[in-house]
Amino acid sequence: MRDVAIIGVKNTRFGELWEQSLRDIVVEAGIGAIADAGVSGKEIDALYVGNMSGGRFVDQEHIGALIADYSGLSRNLHVPATRVEAACASGGLAMRQAIMSVASGYSDIVVAAGAEKMTDVGSEEASSALAAAADREWEGMAGATFPGLYAMIAKLHMHRYGTTSEQLAEVAVKNHKNGSFNPIAQYKNVISVDDVLNSIMVADPLHIFDCSPITDGASALVLAPADVAHKYTDTPIYIKATAQASDTIALHDRRDITTLDATVVAAERAYSMAKLRPEDIDLVEVHDCFTIAEICAIEDLGFAEKGKGGIVTANGETAIGGRIPVNTSGGLKACGHPVGATGIKQAVEIATQLRGDAGKRQVAGAEYGMTHNVGGSGATAVVHIFSRER
Repeated sequence: MRDVAIIGVKNTRFGELWEQSLRDIVVEAGIGAIADAGVSGKEIDALYVGNMSGGRFVDQEHIGALIADYSGLSRNLHVPATRVEAACASGGLAMRQAIMSVASGYSDIVVAAGAEKMTDVGSEEASSALAAAADREWEGMAGATFPGLYAMIAKLHMHRYGTTSEQLAEVAVKNHKNGSFNPIAQYKNVISVDDVLNSIMVADPLHIFDCSPITDGASALVLAPADVAHKYTDTPIYIKATAQASDTIALHDRRDITTLDATVVAAERAYSMAKLRPEDIDLVEVHDCFTIAEICAIEDLGFAEKGKGGIVTANGETAIGGRIPVNTSGGLKACGHPVGATGIKQAVEIATQLRGDAGKRQVAGAEYGMTHNVGGSGATAVVHIFSRER
């Protein structure tokens, strides 16, 4: 297996992009990443696109072919393009497939992208589409939505470990502060704990400020064998580990709903592959679809003792300048959550940080970064580790 490096990255703006279509935003991200890498279309061997539900959101399937077509990679170049779906982990899994393609030697230059256009339908239809990432028969048909599922996780975490609504709110406060420094973020407004606690209750104990938004956006990156990465860029970012794990799709079949076992196992595999430990990681982008999800994630990834994620957050240990900065991009909560793009956006943020190009949200001296992308309520987890040095 060959070592793999990121040689180009690009995010579009995240938000309600009424003036752009799905094809517009993914082409913008893809062309931007290709330009950043300095590669030509003739050098691209494959394209992997993460997209959860184009058929529901924009009535468009055959996403891989669509993107290849409008990126100029199909008519004369005939670049193979593959859509990858794993609910909200579609982007992370698309990147994993791209990494394995390069690592195996089957491909050299590969584009991994992710995109979702979610605001072209009403909130009820968007919620229905997202509910398909859960167990439709045993959860969705019983009326369970994702806020409801994660509210159950939060309730048990609070009962078992003493986690408080104020500690959940601290996650949102931190991520909105980070998002205020991110030019692509959907929300750049700084909020307070009181703002969160006084916002509309969605599913007790989760307020609307505890929930990630409906978002349009796309992200892309370009991968190459590490041996030739410096041919394209002075700042390649190396993939140290890629790992994936699965769990039951329904919460009621889980061993413990306050622990995402798929996250735990994927993280263990990633640490083993990279020959690193949690204390070696300098920053991490985690899947904070809800504030409780970030608290569970930092516990399951080994950055906090089980049950202490809320305390660690309230103490400032996960803030920029803290022991382990979490979601410097603003996370899903403030940067936005276009579900197919999120896993790629996380990697773009880590690459930007390790390059030293993150501006006001820069983590000083960062050498190792991690991303954590989750599908559904934890049925899929994808974890990657990145480094400045090979």
